[in-house]
Amino acid sequence: RSALCALPSRETHNFFFPQLPHWISWHRVAFHVFATMTDHDEEFGNEHVDSKEVRSRKERMTGSTHFGDKDFHDESPEEIGDATWGEVCRACCVHTPKEWGIIFVGLCVLCFFLYFFLLGLELLGSSAKVLGGCSAGTILGNETNPIAALMIGVLATVLLQSSSTTTSIIVGLVGGGAIATQQAIYMIMGANIGTTVTNTIVAMGHLGNGDELERAFAGATVHDAFNYLSVVILLPLEAATGMLYKMTKAMLPDEAFEKGDKWVGPIKKVVSPLGNRIIKANKKIISAIADPETDVTCQDFYPVNCTDGIEDYKHCKGNWGLIECDKKTGLCPAFFQNGATQSDDHVSGGVCLFLALVILIICLIGLVTLLQRMLLGTSTRIIYKATNINGYLAMLLGCGITILVQSSSITTSTLTPLVGMGVIQIEQMYPLTLGANIGTTFTALMAAMVSDKIDALQTALAHLFFNIFGIIIWYPIPFMRRIPIAIARRLGKCTRIWRFFPVVYIIVMFFVLPGILLGLSACFEKGTKGFIVLGSFLVILIVFGIGYTAYWWKWKDGKEKCVSCLKARQRQQDAKKALPDDMDYLKAELARLKEHTGLPDDEEEVKDVENGKDVDTSEDDKDEEEA
Repeated sequence: RSALCALPSRETHNFFFPQLPHWISWHRVAFHVFATMTDHDEEFGNEHVDSKEVRSRKERMTGSTHFGDKDFHDESPEEIGDATWGEVCRACCVHTPKEWGIIFVGLCVLCFFLYFFLLGLELLGSSAKVLGGCSAGTILGNETNPIAALMIGVLATVLLQSSSTTTSIIVGLVGGGAIATQQAIYMIMGANIGTTVTNTIVAMGHLGNGDELERAFAGATVHDAFNYLSVVILLPLEAATGMLYKMTKAMLPDEAFEKGDKWVGPIKKVVSPLGNRIIKANKKIISAIADPETDVTCQDFYPVNCTDGIEDYKHCKGNWGLIECDKKTGLCPAFFQNGATQSDDHVSGGVCLFLALVILIICLIGLVTLLQRMLLGTSTRIIYKATNINGYLAMLLGCGITILVQSSSITTSTLTPLVGMGVIQIEQMYPLTLGANIGTTFTALMAAMVSDKIDALQTALAHLFFNIFGIIIWYPIPFMRRIPIAIARRLGKCTRIWRFFPVVYIIVMFFVLPGILLGLSACFEKGTKGFIVLGSFLVILIVFGIGYTAYWWKWKDGKEKCVSCLKARQRQQDAKKALPDDMDYLKAELARLKEHTGLPDDEEEVKDVENGKDVDTSEDDKDEEEA
């Protein structure tokens, strides 16, 4: 306002700027300076008293959107303006001592929630190995065709909740000569798909907010879209030419090499001690069951028998089942039980799985709430500039983080809530995901180094080059890059139609579809005419069903009917959820109406009748006269 009041007079302007109109040279410059200063004040958090109540970009003079605005979710990435790195640095580093103290406390609480979030992921993986370890070991040891091997990799990774564990077991089986390298390559392709189920589950933590759920689910499924599209192209190519097998074989010598040391990431060293005190899965039993030469089952490891009944590593070593003791500390976890049977360990795994999900949900809510409060009032231009780094640098960042945490699931699951909040756009999530895919191959390479077999290292290298070829196909060319992102956005919008769509998606894509394809492959591999005819009949039925569904969806208004049905179901759920609030609102409005019109309450009328007071009987008398 001071700048506008201090404008020079028309005479002064004409003396210095005779060629420029007065309204162009000064009023526009002054308004631009005033708007810029206002926008900067808002970014620094130095808003005026009146502007604190502004919670919409439509009400803000500069038209900029700030984190926490009521129309924050309505802004598309194309509408976000560009900021300078100087503005980013000032918004990040220019604070008062009181604000620095609040930021420090916030970061400490953030680290607390992040630690237990990682602990929840650790417990989720361990409990999944306890529950599904025997089943995963059984299916991993099957010698089968490429499609079945792919589905085995998917199911094993879903059961174990870790592609790093699956690939390490596969590499170990190849090193031991239990399975062929060609089959292991297809299993690793499936492991790449199965690992995405974890961050999809994390995305469901945003079920309470439709906007956040849409973005989080899209950010999680961009990983699915990339992996499925890569498999669709590279699996037939590998089956026809053996490209990955031949290339990795030519890169390695024929002689064996010395064994290396096992590498443990720093995040594992921080999180695992507490996780191992709760539950520690025995991965060796999974590898033993998967090895066809050992000919053992899960029952052979039970019951658990500790010498003299003492529960520690020294007295229980080698006599445990799916839950083992920690070698480093010599202690047994809380869920370890002397004399336990397989069903006892499964119950312990189920309870720990529930505990892990509770920890994940609580920490996810805490992380999201805390980050929202820390970013409240920050301009989206600042956030977008700080997170919008070069895609190839984002790949290196994702790769480095995954090497440190030794799990692509942890990397993508940690980033998914940020996408849901709108801090990271899906365009930035995509290269980070691709980098995580590269980083997770480091675990398989380290597992191969521990083995002295060339085939084990060949399998690990095939895993690496599968991801590299997928990136070459689906990232450098802008048109190809947009395909996985578009698929993920479409899946995210499906949550608008029906909020529980992610549950159906997980069941179909990670259990039903792999199970059907694995069952069909088993029919044809039996080699008998009966199973071959049965498999052929099932294939015909499935193809006919897919064709009719596509026809009904496209030309019989199936899409509109399905969308309408899901929208109606979602409206019913929303109506039931809002019913108590609506009833309270109606009661309040009715009470206000009675107070305004002076109508008596029903309870007062009943009391008047009981006390024998006169009531309005004109209508009754009129009825009697007519009778």
